[in-house]
Amino acid sequence: MTAFAPDSLVLNRKLPLWYQVSQSLRASILGRAPDASLRLPTEEQLAEHYGVSVLTMRQALKELEGEGLISRHRRRGTFIEPGARRGAPVRLLGSVDAIVAQQSGDRTTILGHARTVVSGELLEHFPDTAEVVTYRRLRHDGESGEPTNWAENAIRPELAEAVDLADLARWPMTKVLRDVVGVRISRITDTVEARLADPETAELLQVPLLSPILHYTGVTYDEDGRVVDVARIRYRGDRFSFTVTVDAT
Repeated sequence: MTAFAPDSLVLNRKLPLWYQVSQSLRASILGRAPDASLRLPTEEQLAEHYGVSVLTMRQALKELEGEGLISRHRRRGTFIEPGARRGAPVRLLGSVDAIVAQQSGDRTTILGHARTVVSGELLEHFPDTAEVVTYRRLRHDGESGEPTNWAENAIRPELAEAVDLADLARWPMTKVLRDVVGVRISRITDTVEARLADPETAELLQVPLLSPILHYTGVTYDEDGRVVDVARIRYRGDRFSFTVTVDAT
């Protein structure tokens, strides 16, 4: 049996540490290998791994326990619930790891990828390149197999050379760009709006034509201020809601 090993995390001091740790650990739990151990490391080991206090780690674990992702047993330890999967609410709380966490845990089918001419709404984001590489993916609920959302990611051609489709089948594009390609992400802007399902979306998500969907657009910038990825994701309106928390500091 493979031991469970949480992903690393670069902490953002502007956000609550317990929240960032809980979201990072959440992504690791939902994206774990099928044969990985269900037993988590101890609070002390996890706190050392993330570079936080045991008290902060305890608060993060309490959050995951409240979601039903883990169970904690005195003297026995902390265990991942075998049926743990991502719940319906999608929360955008201002960190890259939060976005990665929310997109983890689904089963992903690669629909295709190709070079495309920059046109329409992409023109404002990629004014300095004539083409982008677009990846199309369909995500299914990890337990029921039901389609939940489908995504299009448009990225710069030079970055696409380092993208492996096997990684995209396992991880969100945000994680692949940051942790595999090595892009230093500075910020992501999010836009969510209600739309009606077009014929392609209705077919992929198995919903009635013109039924309500949630349309998410995420624009990712590198440290030089260039747009490196434009993600357009269509969520089933009967499966998702969005909660946005704004930090007033």
